[in-house]
Amino acid sequence: MFSVGLTGGIGSGKSTVADLFAARGVPVVDTDFIAHRITAPGGLAMLPIVAEFGPSFAAPDGSLDRARMRSLVFSDDSARKRLEAITHPLIRAEADRERREAQGPYVIVVVPLLVESGDWKTRVDRVLVVDCPVETQVERVMKRNGFTREQVLAIVARQASREARLAAADDVVVNDGASIVALTARVEALHRRYLALASGQEHTQRQP
Repeated sequence: MFSVGLTGGIGSGKSTVADLFAARGVPVVDTDFIAHRITAPGGLAMLPIVAEFGPSFAAPDGSLDRARMRSLVFSDDSARKRLEAITHPLIRAEADRERREAQGPYVIVVVPLLVESGDWKTRVDRVLVVDCPVETQVERVMKRNGFTREQVLAIVARQASREARLAAADDVVVNDGASIVALTARVEALHRRYLALASGQEHTQRQP
């Protein structure tokens, strides 16, 4: 099935854009949702995570202690890589399963770290970037998550730069909060184009 990889920095509004596509009958595979599912109580990643990092990284209900893990991986790059070695293959496998089972004209695959991961870019037909100024990202995440400005900037610094994401994009949606009407219109225009691409009415090649 024709697939579009949707990405953007933290707080860019990926979920808002994905919801607008879903409202048009497009199946959405969200790797963030999958990541939460595999680290929920009884999730596929929890046994190997506990084996690797110890029982203190599981919350009382058996889910991942996200705050504790976040603190570790932000201070220890080797720990981040060990965690990713457990979770990334499981996320890819679950995402592939959901893509195979998806019913619709094409599928949107939400991958927050699509640019950083490298191989995801080759696994989709188009890359759609949700873009906004960094300051807008910071304000949204501080309001949404209750993080400090310094915490948000630290997360932003670990992600691909705005310039790198835009360089990787085939399509861009600007979500600076100025107008939901304009955002919806942009999604509608892209939806029509993706329908044409998926049906073979329009031919294009991804940029290398």
